[in-house]
Amino acid sequence: MEQYTTTLKILPISPFPSTSTHPKMNSPKMSSWLNKLGFGARPETSMDSSSSSSSIPQGPDDDIPDPGQQFAQFGAGCFWGVELAYQRVTGVTKTEVGYSQGYVDNPRYEDVCSGSSNHNEVVRVRYDPKECVYDTLLDVFWTCHDPTTLNRQANDVGTQYRSEIYFYTPEQEKAALESRDRQQKILNRKIVTEILPAKKFYRAEEYHQQYLSKGGRFGSKQSSEKGCNDPIRCYG
Repeated sequence: MEQYTTTLKILPISPFPSTSTHPKMNSPKMSSWLNKLGFGARPETSMDSSSSSSSIPQGPDDDIPDPGQQFAQFGAGCFWGVELAYQRVTGVTKTEVGYSQGYVDNPRYEDVCSGSSNHNEVVRVRYDPKECVYDTLLDVFWTCHDPTTLNRQANDVGTQYRSEIYFYTPEQEKAALESRDRQQKILNRKIVTEILPAKKFYRAEEYHQQYLSKGGRFGSKQSSEKGCNDPIRCYG
């Protein structure tokens, strides 16, 4: 699927064959590197949603944006490419990738990849509403992924890649619902995107942050300049 917007062009690319593990973790070199940094496997954690620890990740995102700024949160597949798309939007003052909507406090990447923690890979966007209206962020969301595939974006398969919009205010919820209805009329397939209240945001490991603009897997930096519409290479 190739999609366009007047300000942004995103070309989902799937250079990797189907695999039971995500390309980000499929390299022995990458796995060895992560283990050295302390990101290797750890003992299995109970996912009992009735436990007291689950009340923390299921609570609201209680971080506070800078004065005059607002938060938005989106899940649209692998967060690397999604973050770069939002980095390019005028009025977006900060982006972070992380995990949300799960049942484990302080999840690590391995927890999320296992699918057992129920976390989604998300991008939290901080923006200035005087320079960037929320509808602009929604337009980027619909353009940078396929909202009709359940728990899947191209070769990335799993609940951590689900299509979801997480709202912080009633106004964001209303705008998201109306935007989804408009988008549904454009597409010939049913949209599976869910629209839910934003929950606690867990910032992902530092090596994931601004991954593509720093060079990605292959050391080739991609522009995060405002207004840039260069095709996004999803893995670098």
